[in-house]
Amino acid sequence: MAIGTRMRALAGVVVAAGFALAGCAGGATPATTPAASGAASTAAVKVVASTNVWGDIAQQIGGDAVAVTSIIDDPTKDPHEYQANSRTQLALSEARVVIENGGGYDDFVPTMLSSAKNTDAAVLNAVEISGHQAQGGELNEHVWYDYASVRKVAEAIRDALTTAEPARADTFATNTRTFEQGLDKLDASVADLHGKYAGKGVLVTEPVPLYLTDAVGLVNRTPEEFTKAIEDGSDVPPAVLNETVALVTGHEVAVLAYNEQTSGPQTEKVLNAAQSANVPVLPVQETLPAGKDYFSWQTGIVTALGEALAK
Repeated sequence: MAIGTRMRALAGVVVAAGFALAGCAGGATPATTPAASGAASTAAVKVVASTNVWGDIAQQIGGDAVAVTSIIDDPTKDPHEYQANSRTQLALSEARVVIENGGGYDDFVPTMLSSAKNTDAAVLNAVEISGHQAQGGELNEHVWYDYASVRKVAEAIRDALTTAEPARADTFATNTRTFEQGLDKLDASVADLHGKYAGKGVLVTEPVPLYLTDAVGLVNRTPEEFTKAIEDGSDVPPAVLNETVALVTGHEVAVLAYNEQTSGPQTEKVLNAAQSANVPVLPVQETLPAGKDYFSWQTGIVTALGEALAK
């Protein structure tokens, strides 16, 4: 069973909602970058990304040569509860490049793309591009926290845009090099944290940041049954919840990584226990917070992780 079960379980509901809304104007509107409006949009390559994380990366690589629509973009909502609408299907029908996360995170994308009968779009699957495989039956699909994977996806975006708009190949190549320089800085920061804090324990309410914490060398002490229950959307067994809480009250972990977008009574109980025990809390998210781009977001998280581990 791959991590991210909740998204797959909702995929049928999401897609059904999109089909039911076909031809209607209601529902959520995918966020579109400024490049998608005005005269510049007439020559822009239309790109649709399942989340604003991949959408922002596409925008940084494409610059003013792309018009990017990000389907899931609300930082205040649980991404797993996204409801597709007619605008989603319209955007997908017109896209020349589509970026899906894959790994069961956004299964509505290929389904709606097929329904839209868009067979010409270049479809990039971030998980497939990353090369990550299931470990012990579990696949962590949150590959945007793995900077090596992000680098691979960025290069795939560059190549897809170059195929779509060969005349702008030099621009895409230059922008990709600039983007990768940003990744180099993140890698250097992670390496610095690894040298200082490798071996310390971390507890996560969801596996969202595990690629990052693994790169730092932190040991994931989260009980497997806790993770499975949260990902399945089921109740954590009382004994397992008590075991999880004991990790923070007993100071067996150096930091709690807390997914702000998918909280519930049981994860909040762990959060409250950590705060009461003065265990540092690292807030993490699945989509870009308002006013952030990929680098300001990830740099902030890496910096906050370092500050938490230093306490």
